[in-house]
Parts: sequence; structure tokens; C-alpha cells
Amino acid sequence: MTIATRFAAALDAEATRGPGSAELLPVRLSRACVTTLGVDAAGLSVVDASGLRIPIGASTTVAACAERLQFTVGAGPCWEAQETRQPVFALLADLRRRWMPFADLLTAQTPFRAVVALPLREDLAGAGALDLYFTDEAAVPSLDVFAAMAVGELVTAALSDAAVWSDWPAERGPDWLHGPEARRRAAVVRAAGRAAMALETDPATALDLLRAEAYAGGRAVEDVAEDIEQGRLDVHELAPDRHR
Repeated sequence: MTIATRFAAALDAEATRGPGSAELLPVRLSRACVTTLGVDAAGLSVVDASGLRIPIGASTTVAACAERLQFTVGAGPCWEAQETRQPVFALLADLRRRWMPFADLLTAQTPFRAVVALPLREDLAGAGALDLYFTDEAAVPSLDVFAAMAVGELVTAALSDAAVWSDWPAERGPDWLHGPEARRRAAVVRAAGRAAMALETDPATALDLLRAEAYAGGRAVEDVAEDIEQGRLDVHELAPDRHR
């Protein structure tokens, strides 16, 4: 059975679980990646024209959490794969040596101990990446890299086909760019904008302050953004001297 046939069968199996909305296509694709490649979890993300990293789908809630933690610290294997357009293989020692803040959060809040990040072909939504997560780092050498890269191409093709065969406003993008995790990331942008205005700084600095608040509390930056939007956190509490 070819890789394409195995992936198609896995994706069909996801479809039989019940009708799914177009915005959840990346979730189904992530789950098909897990089945095809035999990894513990997977996640998909893209970087848009503004440089914002957008999570579009993950195979499990824990995989989605892992992506949010990487965004919280602003660095990690997936970021490097998207920037360099090269595969990144990171066992636990690599994570701790190269991205200690991310490694601290990842090991504290998830069972994952290794990450393989593969760049996806740049397409409609920007530079994409496929994150593969492992609970046992000893399983990484067993990953069929050729199969993983082929699956990445199949994922890109599926997302492109879904966009081509549907109608969507040019300024909004395809429906699969607006799933639950993407909406949570959009809330971070709104919260950073509000903090920037209140603190008379720029959005990038405000986002750094949100990240500092999140990391100090061992949380994801989306949680801090939600606190701001719900009125549980005053943006003035993000003042730089509070994190010295």
C-alpha cells in the first residue's frame, strides 16, 4: 500500500466519524498524519503575510497545547522549520539546549519528549509546518522521513484543493484558516493591540509583555489574552517593571 493510499484511507476513516465543518479540515488531516506515520500527535500551522503564526489544527488537545506553549515563548522547532524551510529533529536534550523555556513548559504540561518539525510547501496561506510529537524520544529514529515529507505534501494538496473548490473572501482566506485554535490566536492579537494602546507602546512589545506574563505563570499566552478580554486582567499590570 502506497503512502498516498494509506493517508487517504486514514483521512476517509476520520470522515466516517461524522460530518465535519470545513474549518476543521486541518484537525482531520492532523489525525490522518498520526495514523499514517505512527506518531503520538501532530499539529499544523502557517505563518501569514504579517509574520503571525496561526495554528490551524491538531490531532489532540494536548498537541494544540504544545503549539500554544511554543508560541508563548516565541521560539522552538516549528518556528525554525518555518524560517529555514528545513526539517528539524529535536530530542529532549536538543529542546533543553536550544529552547529551554519551551522545553520547561512542554515537559511540565504535556507528555511529549521529542518533536520533529517539517516545513510544508508554501501555498495559499503562507509558510506552513507539520509538527510531529513523540512521548518517547527513542521512537524518533524509527520515523520514516520520506513518508513524513510525502504526507506533508499530501496535507498541502488537501488544503489547497479545499480552498480552490470553495468560495471565500480574499481578505478572509479559506474556512480552514478560522478554526478554534486560529480564533484563540486572533484573540492574542486583539489583546496585544489593546495593551499597546493602553501602555503607549507598539504591538510587538505588547505581545512580548503578554508572553512574559504567560511564561511567569506557566501558562499559554492565549490564556492571558482571554483574561484581558474578559476583564480579569488589567493591561496596566503588564508594565515592564513588573517582570524584572
